[in-house]
Amino acid sequence: MTSPESPRRATIADVAREAGVATSTASVVFSGKANVAPATRERVLAAAAELGYAGPDPRAASLRRGRSGIVAVVLEGHLRTAFLDPVTTAMMDGLTDGLAALSAGILLMRDEPGDEGSPLASAPVDAVVLIGCSGRTRASLDVVRGRGLPVVVIEGDAGDGVPRVTLDNQAAAADVARHLHELGHRDIALVTLPLDQDRVRGTVTAERIARATVDVTVDRLAGMREIFPDAPAISASGSLIDEGLLVGRLLLEDPSSRPTAIFAQSDLLAVGVIRAAEELGLRVPQDLSVAGFDGIDADGLGDLVLTTSVQPAMEKGRAAGEQVARMLQGEPGISLHLTCRFRAGTTTAAPIR
Repeated sequence: MTSPESPRRATIADVAREAGVATSTASVVFSGKANVAPATRERVLAAAAELGYAGPDPRAASLRRGRSGIVAVVLEGHLRTAFLDPVTTAMMDGLTDGLAALSAGILLMRDEPGDEGSPLASAPVDAVVLIGCSGRTRASLDVVRGRGLPVVVIEGDAGDGVPRVTLDNQAAAADVARHLHELGHRDIALVTLPLDQDRVRGTVTAERIARATVDVTVDRLAGMREIFPDAPAISASGSLIDEGLLVGRLLLEDPSSRPTAIFAQSDLLAVGVIRAAEELGLRVPQDLSVAGFDGIDADGLGDLVLTTSVQPAMEKGRAAGEQVARMLQGEPGISLHLTCRFRAGTTTAAPIR
């Protein structure tokens, strides 16, 4: 007994014939690349509905172009926490803007090698954006370059020949530290972002710095220590308010060793430090000055305005997207260096002791 054949899938030619128009006209209706008279459009769509035609097969279009229409974005850390940081959200908005000319989709990835190796080795993507280039993502870079795909790195050292989008992290951090020094602070403590992919919360030692693989953390710490070379530092496990709260408690719990100011490497960490200070009955900035880095709209500060360095997060993402678009159009990608802007707020003041 033979099974009945599956019904043939309607084609754009079938739709054109049913609507009484040229195949090219019917194709334009679905592509949206040119204007079609409203009456003609309605006739084509009615014919498509009658025949059960849902539109062109995207797989066929991909094969004709030789592309998938997807750009991979590789993030370090857990994706569920990445978008708790407004910097990441703004950067992704900018990246989407930069890729607009390509009409490309974005595939978010955390490159965790499995039994069959890196998922980037076979992911159906046209290009890759690496956010940071440390530890695990350096291995991702090798895989991507081995496939010959265009790649752009945001804030990381990717080696020769790979376009980068960088910030003046060291100079910007030094600007904030200099502000604290000019206010009269000498007893200051630092809160850093993670030093490596292990994301250990703990005292920052010379040995840990020597092994550090996160360029942003190392550069901002170098800027801080241009002004305060002996300032103690504790690394957080991520850019999170809760992490700032935990580290803030560690730095402030002993009244005999409290600093007069704390400089955190992100605004979210700084907000957590302020909450730790409030728990202990300390006033900001009268009893403790707090500064951050990023320039986000942080919740939970009440009437306070955080002293910080404002980074161009959206522009950073847009620049990366534009370089991907350039390379996919056959042009060479170029590296871009962006700068931050110091903003004095109301969370810092001269020490009272």
